[in-house]
Amino acid sequence: QVQLVESGGGLVQAGGSLRLSCAASGRTLWSLNWGWFRRAPGKERDFVAAIRWRGDSTDYADSVKGRFTISRDNAKNAVVLQMNNLKPEDTAVYYCAAAPVYSRRVDDYAYWGQGTQVTVSS
Repeated sequence: QVQLVESGGGLVQAGGSLRLSCAASGRTLWSLNWGWFRRAPGKERDFVAAIRWRGDSTDYADSVKGRFTISRDNAKNAVVLQMNNLKPEDTAVYYCAAAPVYSRRVDDYAYWGQGTQVTVSS
C-alpha cells in the first residue's frame, strides 16, 4: 500500500507562486510514476503534470506548461509541484497520485492523496 500526503496549498495573489509537496510512504516507491491533478469547483478532475519513475521524462497540461514544474525528491520520498505565475483559473483542489504507468489518465492512478486547496485571487 502507498500513502500520499499533500501540503503547501493556500491563498495567493495572481502572479504569485506556491510549492506543493507530496510525501509518500509504502511499497516500492521507486518504481511508481507520479502525477498531479486538480479539480476546480463544478468540474472534473483534470491532469496537471506527471513525472516518470526514473525522473527522466515529464509531461504537462497545456494550461500550465511553462509555469509549473514537477520534480522528484528521492531522498525525501516526495514529489514537488512548483507553481509560478499563478492565475485565478488555477484555483482548485490539487491532488497527488501514483501509478504503475506513466499517464495523463485519472483511471490509471491507483493511489491518491487527500488533496490540498489552492486559491488564486485576482
